[in-house]
Amino acid sequence: MFQFSEHAPGILHIQDGMGVCMTLILGNRKALLFDTGYGLEDVCSYAASLTSLPLTVLLSHGHHDHAMGSVWFKDVMLSEKEKTVYETYTSLPWRQHVLNQAAQKNLNWPDDYLTRPSAAAHTAESDLLDLGGRTVRLLPLPGHTPGSIMLLTDGVLLTGDNWNPETWCFFPEAESVLTLRKSLQTVLREDFETVLCSHRPSRFTRRDLEAFTGSITDQALAGAEPCGLGAPYGVDARALTLPDHQRLVFDFAKFERSRQE
Repeated sequence: MFQFSEHAPGILHIQDGMGVCMTLILGNRKALLFDTGYGLEDVCSYAASLTSLPLTVLLSHGHHDHAMGSVWFKDVMLSEKEKTVYETYTSLPWRQHVLNQAAQKNLNWPDDYLTRPSAAAHTAESDLLDLGGRTVRLLPLPGHTPGSIMLLTDGVLLTGDNWNPETWCFFPEAESVLTLRKSLQTVLREDFETVLCSHRPSRFTRRDLEAFTGSITDQALAGAEPCGLGAPYGVDARALTLPDHQRLVFDFAKFERSRQE
């Protein structure tokens, strides 16, 4: 069951039954949905219940928990660099993976979840989207995946998975944690005060992101503790505990290689 909170006028942060968030941004003439969740529920109909404006869908990246809901739409936009990730994580094995998780949570899903076609994926023609009375900027910032996108509109930053209470940068397709750090440093040059991420329905502040980013030093990364999250992918994943009980999990080998370049 979907729930939403309006953290700023016309910015509705929606959480699906599996716990991941997406964001509906309303202008005067158009609406933009940033991410689509796991797709177990009809996110297209839910968005239509919140606004009658023409809707454009943009994915922060192609992982299953953000992109599988594309099955409820005809078209979505995402980075050109993200198309392979999108095709991989909306494929049959990952759909079955989602259903296994949903069964553990006693959730329901549509009968055709395994076979319903994913939306056609296109790239945005511009990094500025005019919704009428509101402009949304697309910020291509690699890290969690090569084609990860953040959004900025009216002093609100939407981070996708490039920053969460627990940020993951260890999947095989992830960039080096140093690339992620550079992306976060880049976005901190922008003007915003409110931050919405994909795995927390509540909002954060700019200061939270500054504290997180400032703590990702080479010394701290070098001393991070091994953890088992990377084992299924053959990755030496290390975990770094950061301020306010936050955590960064990253591929240690990629860190070492990029550190030497």
